Amino acid sequence: MPFTQATLDKLRQFDTPTICNVIELFDVVPRNRGYMDARIKANFPELPPMVGFACTAAFRSDAPPPTGDAYGSIDKQLALFADLPGPAVVVFQDLDDPPVAATFGEVMCSTYKAFGSAGLITSGAGRDLEQVRAIDYPVFTGGTICSHGYCHLLHIGLPVRVGGLVVSQGDLLHGDVNGVASVPVKIAAAAADIAAEFVTAEKILLDYVRAPGSQSVTGYAAARKEFSAVVAKLTERAKASR
Repeated sequence: MPFTQATLDKLRQFDTPTICNVIELFDVVPRNRGYMDARIKANFPELPPMVGFACTAAFRSDAPPPTGDAYGSIDKQLALFADLPGPAVVVFQDLDDPPVAATFGEVMCSTYKAFGSAGLITSGAGRDLEQVRAIDYPVFTGGTICSHGYCHLLHIGLPVRVGGLVVSQGDLLHGDVNGVASVPVKIAAAAADIAAEFVTAEKILLDYVRAPGSQSVTGYAAARKEFSAVVAKLTERAKASR
């Protein structure tokens, strides 16, 4: 199904764990795959969910950049934004191990945002965090380092590995305070439609355990059975729409 702005807007209404729960209903990705691990953290957890399409690059800062035009640049990276079906999420794999300097700062993030980027993810580090926070630009990193060192891009637009997840150019990503997940493009529209119903199903359990008065194991089991019945129907719809 082709992407629409409405699909992206719907996905932004839900937190990343909810999107992960809904993806499971489609049974197209193993449950222990499709998301970044705990090394990648939201620097600004107060910001709403980030949704966009990966624009990938490799990065190094431990030695001066090589000469010649065979390597990547921000200009070339920005040019790739136009080929994506929606806003870019810039995804860097820092090839230095451990990271030596910051992948980004205020100028880079301001530039990416000016060109419509929805956020940035790096397996390395960031800096200028107060300035980046001020422009409401979501960034996800493995840490913070004050200097940019000999920062330079290597390849752009090729698969990278960040937080244990292989990310390819154009992958749909969803991230918030809980982490970053990859949303399979072929189910994104259906997942966006089902997410609200999944949240309503969870409310069956939450309403029971949060209700004033005494809860019982029997009552909880009944609420869980009702919840499971709704999820079973959603699962049938999800698999039918694959």
